[in-house]
Amino acid sequence: MNWDWSAVADFMPRFADGLLVTLQVLVLGSLIAFSLGLVWAAGLRSHSRLVRWPVTAATEFVRTTPLLVQLFFLYFVLPEAGVRFSAFTTGVVAIGLHYSTYTAQVYRAGIDAVPAGQWEAATALSLPAHRTWFAVILPQALRRVAPALGNYVVAMLKDTPLLAAIGVLEMLQQARLESAGTFQYTEPLTVVGVAFVLVAYPASLLVRALERRLVH
Repeated sequence: MNWDWSAVADFMPRFADGLLVTLQVLVLGSLIAFSLGLVWAAGLRSHSRLVRWPVTAATEFVRTTPLLVQLFFLYFVLPEAGVRFSAFTTGVVAIGLHYSTYTAQVYRAGIDAVPAGQWEAATALSLPAHRTWFAVILPQALRRVAPALGNYVVAMLKDTPLLAAIGVLEMLQQARLESAGTFQYTEPLTVVGVAFVLVAYPASLLVRALERRLVH
């Protein structure tokens, strides 16, 4: 096997485009996962069974089905019902929805870990519900769960290659297209593999540093 640096140079424009798409999916998917996960967590803690049971059923269904199946359903089945999105939008929604069900459990654990005295103090001060949540409970809960949320960002990054299955031009798909055109597979796939390491490993170190800072 001979390594061809010219093949790497030829792949760089495609790789830059794929890297940008990967990072866009990661950022937008994370925003959906973190925002929607908080909504799911509130529903899971609801005192009303009419809210809690449907949210529990929906989140468990999403958690127990593979992301790839969800991608195919959103991209190939929903258009039959007249709901159609681009491959990029479908990928962002799918990965954000999928991971929102995991972040919901993280949020719920963080909220449950807030001492009961904090709730009682807010009640004693006659704080309205929104002030209790946003000024007292959530800041403490988020401090506890930030490292776990960071780990899910890394997990989302590693799942972005699945989006190639519906034609999203992320890093892996760009490598596949380059290889199909040049019949040189080693260089593009190696560059993509190294790129994932260079992005994911520093992110993992950052999560560990954040965990040490928040714990101590």
